[in-house]
Amino acid sequence: MHSDIASYMLPVSQIKTAPLLNQFGKKTKLQEIVFEVEIAASTAESEQLAEQAAIAGEFTILVHPNHFTVKATYRNKTIEVTSFESYVERTIAVPEGVDCSQITTAVVIEADGDTRHVPTKVVVEGGKYYAKVNSLTNSRFVLVGHSAQFADMAGHWAREAVNDLGSRMIIQGNSSGCFNPNQSITRAEYIDAIVKGLGLKPQSGITPFPDVNSADWFNCSANTAYTYGLISGLADGKFHPADFITREQAFEIIAKAMKLTGLKAKLASASDSAEQTLSAFIDAGLISGWAKSSVIDCLQAGIIVGMTGTELAPKTYISKAEAAIIVRRLLMKSGLI
Repeated sequence: MHSDIASYMLPVSQIKTAPLLNQFGKKTKLQEIVFEVEIAASTAESEQLAEQAAIAGEFTILVHPNHFTVKATYRNKTIEVTSFESYVERTIAVPEGVDCSQITTAVVIEADGDTRHVPTKVVVEGGKYYAKVNSLTNSRFVLVGHSAQFADMAGHWAREAVNDLGSRMIIQGNSSGCFNPNQSITRAEYIDAIVKGLGLKPQSGITPFPDVNSADWFNCSANTAYTYGLISGLADGKFHPADFITREQAFEIIAKAMKLTGLKAKLASASDSAEQTLSAFIDAGLISGWAKSSVIDCLQAGIIVGMTGTELAPKTYISKAEAAIIVRRLLMKSGLI
C-alpha cells in the first residue's frame, strides 16, 4: 500500500492466519476474509503522546507519527492484526526541510506512552529520502533524533558501533555517561541488548526461569527472548542473569536471532562446508557440540571473525564492546539498519 506519507509492504504470507481462523470460527475460509491496510498520519492525540514520550526518552521528534493498521474482517466481525510471522517493512517519506543526518532511528510509541527502538535505515530513492522501518508488529512509528557519545569510547576500536547503538537507544551507559567497553557482559545485559536491537515487543508476565523475579530489571527482556525462541535457559533450566556470557553462548543466541531476521535462510546456499569454515581456527576443537552449528552460521554470515585471525576463543567471556559489534553486525547483515 502506498500514500504520500508512507508505504507498506505486507506479503499475505506474513500474516498469522491460524489465530484469525480460530477467532472467526473453524469453518471460516481464508479467501473469505477481507484484509484492510491503513496508514494514518498523526492526530492531535498521537502528537501529544509523542511529545510526552520524547521528553521522557530524551529524544527529538523529527517526523511526526504514522500509524500503521491491518484489519481482518469476516462477515460482521473485525479483528486487528498486530503481529507478523517475520519482519514487515514500512517506508516513511522524510519531509522537505528535515535534516536526514539527524535521524537515528524510528521508535514505536504505544498507547500507554512506552517507547522502543525498531530497526531503521535512511535511504535515497529517486532523489528523495525515506526511512525504511522494519518491525514484527504494527503500531505508531515516529522518526527521531537521539545522539549518544559515551565518555569512555573516544579512540576505542568499537567506538562507532557502541555510539551507534546508543543513539538508537539499544544500549545505554552508566550514571557517569560511560559504557565500560572492555568489561565482560552479563547474560542479562546481553539479552537486553539483543531484544532491544531487534525491536521486539516486550513480553511481560510470569517468567519461565526460577532465578528471574518479576521485579528484576531484566525480567521483561528475559521473557521476550524466551517468547521469541532466543533463549531456553542453561542445563539446569535457569537463566543465570548475573553470569558473564561466553563467546560460544553469545554466538548461539545470535544464530537463533538470525532465523528471526531471515538471515539464516540466506545462508542455505553457502558453499563452504563446516570443516572449511572452521579450518582457519586452531582452537575450533574447543567449541562445544551444542554451539558448533551456531558458530558456523555466525562465521558464514560475517557476524563474527574470531578473537584473532586464528583463534575463536569460544570459552572466553565476551566484552561489552564485542557484544555491541556483533549485535550491530546482525542488524546490518540482516538489512535492518
